Amino acid sequence: MSEQVPESWRAALEPVLADKQSRQLGGWLRDEEEAGKVIYPPRGHRLAALALTPLDAVKVVILGQDPYHGPGQAHGLSFSVPVGTRQPPSLVNILKELKGDLGIDPPDHGNLESWARQGVLLLNTTLTVEQGQAGSHAGRGWEAITDAAVAVVAARPEPSVFILLGSHARKKAMSIPELQGVTRHLVLQSPHPSPLSAHRGFFGSRPFSKANSFLEKTGRGAIDWRL
Repeated sequence: MSEQVPESWRAALEPVLADKQSRQLGGWLRDEEEAGKVIYPPRGHRLAALALTPLDAVKVVILGQDPYHGPGQAHGLSFSVPVGTRQPPSLVNILKELKGDLGIDPPDHGNLESWARQGVLLLNTTLTVEQGQAGSHAGRGWEAITDAAVAVVAARPEPSVFILLGSHARKKAMSIPELQGVTRHLVLQSPHPSPLSAHRGFFGSRPFSKANSFLEKTGRGAIDWRL
């Protein structure tokens, strides 16, 4: 697994990658695929969030749970789908909030790579999933790796924004010591943007303008949220 981690993240994640469960993760995924199970996202895309957003470039962390589990949806970035793929409901609601917050019209696609290339780490807790089986790869070793990624961002002196969408993301991030009692970062929490919970406080939470205001105030430069 360690050889697949992008160079900018490798040293920071090296301790957790040496852990037994992390070392076994790659072999377990191969075994699952050899047994005929379909795993999303496909090989080559599973660490896309780390590849597109080097550690020293991270300004914002948007934390999700696990990848989309439908065909052609997951490509390694939380909440994002490839161009040409129908926008899932949670992403539709994220783009509605973007319109309400910054007046940016929703695009005709759901690819968020332009955010990632500007320093928005679009990270899921678990980076793979079996087709049609949400949460199926939980507890297999990804959590320690993604916990370490969030922790190393939080431990840097540079101020960053952490956008925690839903109870799962809040629980994960708040269990990371590097985020406890830290005042140099901005931590934004809201309900998940899914249709079941978006109206309970995600709509109107204005995470995009709040993130940009903080980044500009701290001299890190705003994100261009247009897609």
